[in-house]
Amino acid sequence: MTSFGDSIAATWPAAPWVRALTTVRSGGSSRPPYDSFNLADHVGDEPEVVARNRERLRAALNLPAEPAWLRQVHGTQVIHAAQGAECAEADGSYADGPGSVCVVLTADCLPVFLCDLSGTRVAVLHAGWRGLAAGIVERGVEAMALAPASLMAWLGPAIGPATFEVGPEVREAFSAHDSAARSMFAEGREGRLLADLYGLARLRLRGAGVERIYGGGFCTVTEQVRFYSYRRDGACGRMASLIWLER
Repeated sequence: MTSFGDSIAATWPAAPWVRALTTVRSGGSSRPPYDSFNLADHVGDEPEVVARNRERLRAALNLPAEPAWLRQVHGTQVIHAAQGAECAEADGSYADGPGSVCVVLTADCLPVFLCDLSGTRVAVLHAGWRGLAAGIVERGVEAMALAPASLMAWLGPAIGPATFEVGPEVREAFSAHDSAARSMFAEGREGRLLADLYGLARLRLRGAGVERIYGGGFCTVTEQVRFYSYRRDGACGRMASLIWLER
């Protein structure tokens, strides 16, 4: 994996055959402003370069299949990764055996990884604030089709609470579902608010019955060398968050 930079492996007590990680922006072939390991084919990067980066990803990780690339729309659809071969419109996928690779692309939004304690099912979700407020976490937990108490989650790199500036309507969207969400917002500049996306995701996971939650603590905006950030740069590449079963 060092052939395309230092990817970030999930730090959770998952079974050893559960592979989960988020790539970083270094080690690929893309030119600025997508430099250099961009894995998204919808941001304006050269298609042949994106294909080269994706091939490098598959080879470096020895993936069992092409990742289930999705057309992400900030919604709540979660599909089986085997359906992703046709680039389905969804914001999450799951797998219930080896041979399928779940993936989402992010550059500030939160990748939420799920697996069960026995290592039989996995999923990854694309959780921007809109999808999170609409229920992407709950849909992901439902798709796992297992008792929520048997699941664990890992929160990958996303925009941090000191830099995620939003309007008051975002706080209202979350607090309408759970009044405790109000505590995940701090006063910002000129009537704006600072939102804790990690904290909001933890609330939604616990509300769905998932208590084993790990990760968080990154900031894609401030860690410019490691991460792409749409909020910081506008035009930029995307990191990939992947999870699959090796057996």
